[in-house]
Amino acid sequence: MTAISQDQDPKPLVEIKELKKYFPIHKGFLRREVGAVRAVDDVSFYINEGETVGLVGESGCGKTTTARCIVKAIDATAGEIMYRTVDGSTVDLTQLSNAEMRPLRRDIQMIFQDPFSSLNPRMTIFEIISEPLLVNNIGTRQEREDRVHELLNQVGLRQEFMQRFPHAFSGGQRQRIGIARALAAQPRLIIADEPVSGLDVSVQAQVINLMMDLQDDFSLTYLFVSHDLNVINQISDRVVVMYVGRVVEVGTPKELFSSPKHPYTAALISALPKPDPKQKRQRTVLEGEVANPAAPPAGCYFHPRCPHAIELCKTEAPGMEEISPGRFVSCHRASELDLTGVLIPASTD
Repeated sequence: MTAISQDQDPKPLVEIKELKKYFPIHKGFLRREVGAVRAVDDVSFYINEGETVGLVGESGCGKTTTARCIVKAIDATAGEIMYRTVDGSTVDLTQLSNAEMRPLRRDIQMIFQDPFSSLNPRMTIFEIISEPLLVNNIGTRQEREDRVHELLNQVGLRQEFMQRFPHAFSGGQRQRIGIARALAAQPRLIIADEPVSGLDVSVQAQVINLMMDLQDDFSLTYLFVSHDLNVINQISDRVVVMYVGRVVEVGTPKELFSSPKHPYTAALISALPKPDPKQKRQRTVLEGEVANPAAPPAGCYFHPRCPHAIELCKTEAPGMEEISPGRFVSCHRASELDLTGVLIPASTD
């Protein structure tokens, strides 16, 4: 598949090139390897400094695995993750050892999905938020305490919470604590893995608005992983759509919502609830099951469920084509299909 790359200056902060992550399948008494689950299968996209890229798709499509490969929580099977450091040089994170990666970890932080399990219940809030500072030998005890005071204020929590334990807080408050921890070492890139999926809708809006405000205040760059298109539309500058470990479409929220070019993107959009019950929309119901990443079909992985599939789709995998500047799609019929999108509210920024 053709890699999605950014050739214009300035260079992107992170560029993922043909990333793959296969998990081996072992069977039998001798645990022989008989196959592999292709969790991430030839994924390419880039993230410019200061922007938010939304990574969206159904559960099991490889979004979280891609995110964990970028932060090197797990090692990629193949591909490149090119990261531009503070001094302007570019390094491939996949080739770095744990020791070589350690200086860069303060630059790349993660906000986890579950605020109830991502915080150590035996540590106080001060210990949780200051841990990245302690690990990276940043500041004295007093300086770390001052930094935690500052971070709590920035995420909307009171300073007297410092000596409390996580069980004393609600889900929304815990996620604010997780955000404060991610900000502690002043990172450049934050990977947010479904950070609001476990929260009430009203609390979701508060956390999203907080993250957008913090991005403006500290010039942060986000990779925001979610299955919720409404959330993705609200926070993202560009959107990467994944299906069974592969990228199928890339574009701005306005482009994808108003004029999707891949049938899978159109099906996701058609499932969005309408705020006005009097308005009718034709929903695209996909038949069949999601392809098995351990034994994906030949050709386009989406063709068994695609209502527009032709014989070519069954035999030949489509390449990633740039149909307009920054707009990519992986579909043999992208230029001829007239897929239905939705009108999205204009930005109020």
